[in-house]
Amino acid sequence: MALYSDKVMDHFLKPRNLGVIEDADGIGEVGNAKCGDIMKMYLKIDDDVITDVKFETFGCASAIASSSMATELIKGASVEDAMQLTNKAVAEALDGLPAYKMHCSVLAEEAIQAALEDYRQKKEQA
Repeated sequence: MALYSDKVMDHFLKPRNLGVIEDADGIGEVGNAKCGDIMKMYLKIDDDVITDVKFETFGCASAIASSSMATELIKGASVEDAMQLTNKAVAEALDGLPAYKMHCSVLAEEAIQAALEDYRQKKEQA
């Protein structure tokens, strides 16, 4: 049995939404010192809908694939729906991750949550 699913390999080799949004409405960065993976998510939000999302990830294939899939899952979603995204949903959308790589999907969830929190705080200050 292969270590990674075809979807994991596809999102690792051809990541979707890779890059930076210079005027992002929300930015979230998380890291895991244990494995060295660092994820940064950028959100563009109009009328509480995520109209664009980009990411930068320093890490393994699972981390990059999790970031890529997570962006695909929330692009076009409402802020409320994006807040409900779980690491389990990310892993399932990738047709699974090895158990010892599940922390990568957790980082993707946490990066999105951090970006949404940043957006919320900026909105309150406006």
